[in-house]
Amino acid sequence: MERSNDTVTEFILLGFTTDPVMQLVLFVVFIGVYFVTLVGNMILMVLICNDSRLHTPMYFFFGNLSFLDLWYSSVYTPKILVTCISEDKSISFAGCAAQFFFSAGLAYSECYLLAAMAYDHYVAISKPLLYSQAMPIRLCAFLVAASYLGGFINSSIITKRTFTMNFCNDNIIDEFFCDLLPLVKLACGRKDGYQAVLYFVLASNVITPSVLILASYLFIITTILKIHSTPGQLKAFSTCSSHLASVALYYGSILYIYAHPRLSYSLDRDKIVSTFYTVLFPMLNPMIYSLRNKDVKEALNKLLK
Repeated sequence: MERSNDTVTEFILLGFTTDPVMQLVLFVVFIGVYFVTLVGNMILMVLICNDSRLHTPMYFFFGNLSFLDLWYSSVYTPKILVTCISEDKSISFAGCAAQFFFSAGLAYSECYLLAAMAYDHYVAISKPLLYSQAMPIRLCAFLVAASYLGGFINSSIITKRTFTMNFCNDNIIDEFFCDLLPLVKLACGRKDGYQAVLYFVLASNVITPSVLILASYLFIITTILKIHSTPGQLKAFSTCSSHLASVALYYGSILYIYAHPRLSYSLDRDKIVSTFYTVLFPMLNPMIYSLRNKDVKEALNKLLK
């Protein structure tokens, strides 16, 4: 990547606070969250791999989501931990670009993967007897691979356009990671062309998967309404409840931050929301997909015994 600026060689991440006591408290909190994230996602992946009852398309997607969350959390948390206990708050230009590339790629991939999971739930509810034939492993693998490919292609585009802008002499990022909007705010010069790329990337990675998810759930609701028995309707809705919770939490927090991606965006925004979808959400996903899932709990009991 060719850089168009020679003045900025590193960025300063302000983080959450400059109070040493609060920094230590946050360090303990984040390392605890990171530990739970690693253990929770790894246990879920081990259960899905080892238990033959979980060798279905739905759990194949669950396992890939856990793998993605494991990687996603590892992009942010180690740097946050270092920032909390170190006086050096800097991150190199190359390090910032790498963090931005992987974080964007994984975030976009998760958007596509959640859309693929919505389609999988639709097939499971609308064609329960033909589910295995309608969702063969090749199709599942293709959807997962396409999610990663689409996510990282768009990440390459936005990363290249972001880090070839001029950043002048201002290198202070009022965040705990290299995020899109603070970086655009730091850039100087004309940004008209960048704004168009930004709208395209956000539309293709947020709006398009959102439309696919909404369409899938419209078909799911139509199918559920055709079920005459109440227990059958409740069972069908239970199949989708975990996925709905993930979609609501993930898209809700992202849209809260990026609903109006203007170049005049104020950096005085709620960092708690950013923390949620970058650090807390990967921890919550294994709980969402396991606590209310009978098959996963039985597989866990079997593993423990």
